[in-house]
Amino acid sequence: MNRYWHIVVFAVFVIISLLLNFQPGLDIYDNFMDYLLSMITIVPAAFVLISLFEVWVKRETIEKHLGEETGLRGFLWAIILAGTIVGGLYVAFPVAAVLHKKGARTEVIFTFLFAATICRIPMTLFEANFLGIKFTMVRFLVSLPLVIISSILLAKIAEWFGMMEKVGEK
Repeated sequence: MNRYWHIVVFAVFVIISLLLNFQPGLDIYDNFMDYLLSMITIVPAAFVLISLFEVWVKRETIEKHLGEETGLRGFLWAIILAGTIVGGLYVAFPVAAVLHKKGARTEVIFTFLFAATICRIPMTLFEANFLGIKFTMVRFLVSLPLVIISSILLAKIAEWFGMMEKVGEK
């Protein structure tokens, strides 16, 4: 029970909100249901695809394209891979875990995660349609170098604190 107390508190809050017609509580419940439905529709298919990725893609392939010896090419591959992600970070985090397990460089994994939040093809097309191609290109030209720089810095910090070794052990 100690592990799940927050679920009980949430359920009680929602029930009280429904009984008292408390609008913020009803809005929270509606948002929760929207996210839950989204996750239920995306996550199972994503996990099947991620499992296939883990089995079919060899460690040597990941090391060759995203490993220690790749240089800037690894960042480019990470950005391209992130652009194809559907489902946002629901899918990107498990893919990043597989990349880590198969020997991808820490900087490249962080670049993949950051790029998955800003470079997805469907989101980019939507943005270009409403804000224009020029805006989208400027945003890419500004944000992608910052993504790479921050990935390198974050990887150095993680290395300094020994965080990535701990992640690999679990």
